[in-house]
Amino acid sequence: MSPDAPLLFFDSGIGGLSILEPTAALLPNAPVVYAADTAAFPYGTRSEAEIAARVPALLGRLVERVRPRLVTIACNTASTIALDHVRAALDVPVVGTVPAIKPAAETSRSRVIGVLGTQATVRQPYVDDLAARFAADCTVLRHGSAALVELAEARLRGEPVDPAAVVAAAQPLFDRPGGERLDTVVLACTHFPLLADWLEQAHPHVAFIDGGAGIARRIAQLTRGQRWPAAAPPGRALFTGAVPDAIAPALRRFGIDQLGSL
Repeated sequence: MSPDAPLLFFDSGIGGLSILEPTAALLPNAPVVYAADTAAFPYGTRSEAEIAARVPALLGRLVERVRPRLVTIACNTASTIALDHVRAALDVPVVGTVPAIKPAAETSRSRVIGVLGTQATVRQPYVDDLAARFAADCTVLRHGSAALVELAEARLRGEPVDPAAVVAAAQPLFDRPGGERLDTVVLACTHFPLLADWLEQAHPHVAFIDGGAGIARRIAQLTRGQRWPAAAPPGRALFTGAVPDAIAPALRRFGIDQLGSL
């Protein structure tokens, strides 16, 4: 394995940065390629069939182009729908991002937990299975929000975002029957940790949980003993749609200096 072989992170937009950040903290010298399928953004409003076909094909092209040592699907929607398809199609390790229902159930005292994701994620049988396996004694409330995805993207671009709009977009989860007993909410979209501070302020007695740190530890485990460069090279970002210049300052904060098209 060449020390220069990168870690490849993939999402429809910039949500995967919430996975990249804790990974870079554990593996500071790791070369990084971040790929965003902005031509199909957002995945949460697309059909399962489209995602199941599109994601493996696109990742196949990416792997041929960048020759990564490991692929991370830094998107709950793509992972809950297409993870098995991607693993069957690629000959490199693939890490998925799935809702952190297990740690939420371990944390909850009220035994009422929420899953806040995209519309596509919260309706997946994969989520049903996680709830049955790890939260069988809990009431699991779900809400899918496309608005929160857009708000997270706008915030990272530096556009003015009203925190009240973020809180309002998440409110239907708390308005469901039993919502007053929620004490733990799974942020089941990688975009949503970018808004977690405002959600925590609005709901100070609720623990908001995401899988970023656990995914980072898994990546470190799978690459243990591999060689890395003496210092991390500038990260690269590739986009299937137009290269969004407005996102460049935010990407630089994550060590990504090079932007290009896929």
